[in-house]
Amino acid sequence: MKSMVLMIGISLLIVVGYYAGRAFYLKPRLVQGQKAAEISGQLSDGTPFALSALKGKYVLLDFWGTWCGPCLQSHPALVNIYQQFHGQKFEDASDFEIVSVAVENSNRNWQRIINEDLLIWPYHLLALNLFDSPVVKDYNVKQLPTTFLINPKGIIISVDPSLNQVAHILQSKMQHPDSEKRG
Repeated sequence: MKSMVLMIGISLLIVVGYYAGRAFYLKPRLVQGQKAAEISGQLSDGTPFALSALKGKYVLLDFWGTWCGPCLQSHPALVNIYQQFHGQKFEDASDFEIVSVAVENSNRNWQRIINEDLLIWPYHLLALNLFDSPVVKDYNVKQLPTTFLINPKGIIISVDPSLNQVAHILQSKMQHPDSEKRG
């Protein structure tokens, strides 16, 4: 009986250790309340880009891959969020943008997926060398998709929020018509 309880205890410890270790390993380096790390590079059209240029706007930073099924499945909802909130008036921001960072080994499928999935926002970056890319390492991204919602001051306000949570946060920050009359 003691050996059976000991085996169950050891098995339980191994399972808990595995999931706790996995969660710790997969956790992004930057967390809510921290300043977002600068990202710079070239957009898909060759235009230079720096994340800091979007200061004053809400930004959803989306790490994804053309080879990632859940990433591709999220694209229609991302397009919907962009269409719903881009160009809206916020109490503390001038707009909402999405910055997509494709974590890839080559650029072979990247532009094709952007076009096929109608990813209509202008900010698309390519992070080559998969998880060894500097921008991916800066954010310690180890699984895809990984997203960060960044406020107008450049502070991360949510790590891996669901798109429903993103919509709720942005909706709560929108400027309401009656607030314009008071201000």
